[in-house]
Amino acid sequence: MSPYLNRIKPWVSVICTSYNHEAYIEQALQSVVDQNYPNVELIVIDNGSTDRSAELITSFVQTHQAVRFLKNLTNLGLNRAFNQGLALAGGRYVIDLAADDVLLPNRIAQQADLFEQLSGPYAVVFSNAVYIDEQGKEIAIHYAVDSDGRARTKVPSGDVFQQILESYFICTPTMMMRRDVLNELGGYDETLSFEDFDFWVRSSRIYHYAYLDEVLTLKRRLPNSMQAQVVLPENQLLSSSLAVCYKAFDRCTTPAEYQALAGRIRKFIRKSFYTEQFELVAQFGQLLQYIEQPDLLTNLILSLNHFHPPVNSLYRHYLKWNRAHQSPYPQVKLV
Repeated sequence: MSPYLNRIKPWVSVICTSYNHEAYIEQALQSVVDQNYPNVELIVIDNGSTDRSAELITSFVQTHQAVRFLKNLTNLGLNRAFNQGLALAGGRYVIDLAADDVLLPNRIAQQADLFEQLSGPYAVVFSNAVYIDEQGKEIAIHYAVDSDGRARTKVPSGDVFQQILESYFICTPTMMMRRDVLNELGGYDETLSFEDFDFWVRSSRIYHYAYLDEVLTLKRRLPNSMQAQVVLPENQLLSSSLAVCYKAFDRCTTPAEYQALAGRIRKFIRKSFYTEQFELVAQFGQLLQYIEQPDLLTNLILSLNHFHPPVNSLYRHYLKWNRAHQSPYPQVKLV
């Protein structure tokens, strides 16, 4: 990585983590190679796959010998695998690429150029995304767009800490992050089962985010994705969310921020209840009481929680019915 070239067009490190992604890994890696930006390094970590993912990555590396490949014998967890790649990364900016997602050809060039134009403490540039299914068919868009392809609603930029607490308004795989900020934060928290909410809370408190109003990423939605697992009683995502909420509580400084966090905690209380994680319901309720007295609905759930009602099956049937009656091209709303 020439220091001279890095000043002209800063290097960007793409860290791709794969676990049993044999159907999609080649397309994901090819989308990095096909970028119309000159200074890109690609680091691939196979996280103990039991399918042909590692074999396909090895074949890809034989053709593209600049790619760095780490093969874990067992699944070390997403966050630890990413940190392995981060330790090797030399770029000024970093992209965390899941092995089933796709970068559009101008993704890196546009985000890196915007980063170089920004002044002030910006740590993240993020963008719009189209969601695709297993076959690559477009099924949704993150922010609804007008006839010119621009987001119809104002997307938060700058100091977004309060908005981070209010809603998941960022499509995680669209982010480009400053490597020095990731290193300053110690990378992803390896004690957690997912990365984005924690990274947002810790970074947005001290750094700004910039939105680039373009669709630059194809995000794949799969039936066994982490998002789908959150409705299952045995999922570990909600316990990680509790840990992040405590981190957020320690970082809130204004009444509006505490109220935004309270709203998020109320949602986690409902999700924990619906997945029959009754101990978590009580723990989220205890944290909520540090901020406010629970409202009528939350009090009702906290009261019913003592009886451990078997509600998960009904909850999953409702979600299935709701998906069947959604618009064929839905979008994420900023709520």
